[in-house]
Amino acid sequence: MSKQGSASALMAEQSPGPLVAFENVSKIYGKGDAEVRALNGVNLQINAGEFVAVMGPSGSGKSTAMNILGCLDKPTSGRYLFKGVDVGGLASDQLAMLRRHFLGFVFQGFNLLARTTALENLELPLIYQRIEKARRRAMALEALETVGLADRADHTPAELSGGQQQRVAIARAIVTKPSLLLADEPTGNLDSARSHEIMQLLTRLNRERGLTVVLVTHEDDIAAYAGRRLDFRDGRIVRETRNTGKPSHAQ
Repeated sequence: MSKQGSASALMAEQSPGPLVAFENVSKIYGKGDAEVRALNGVNLQINAGEFVAVMGPSGSGKSTAMNILGCLDKPTSGRYLFKGVDVGGLASDQLAMLRRHFLGFVFQGFNLLARTTALENLELPLIYQRIEKARRRAMALEALETVGLADRADHTPAELSGGQQQRVAIARAIVTKPSLLLADEPTGNLDSARSHEIMQLLTRLNRERGLTVVLVTHEDDIAAYAGRRLDFRDGRIVRETRNTGKPSHAQ
């Protein structure tokens, strides 16, 4: 399976417009007195090439929104459109294909396989895409070079610092050349200096490659790297702001 195959066929009918959009999206868990409305009629558009930070207290709905963006959950009502395609109408195998070919994920905990090298960690998503071995290795090495770790290809996670592990995780997320990178608290386990190094890397990927980035964070100085900030509260977007300058740490 390749992007030129069934993936492009799936997206062939896309309409011009935002990369992703929520149309009156609600997500409800439980029933009756136990009902929790995690999202409550959210409307949202993110264009290709944007860098968006999502903020809000625990229970605000930001994590639910990210799960829906990542096709890990579905709205109770409303529509989620990816490249103009209604994701709610896709079968489970089509959703898996969309995640595999069009989405990249970065998490707070790195989520690297402990007993495999950095290079092997990057090759894994390419195996799922059925890319042959020589090309797979070349793509993995290229991604490691992009994050400045080509010389660490044969190192396992235990042989890497926290910042290096997160760089490997970012390389793994971009090795498939996704349309959208979803980063959930990517600096949460790092010190201040390493955090800003990771954010500078994400900023460079956004600016130089046009990679669309959606970032969840609790930290204002991390959110300042994004071009747009969305604040969630009680399942709604209560504020949207645009960053007109770059943070003092940015280069």
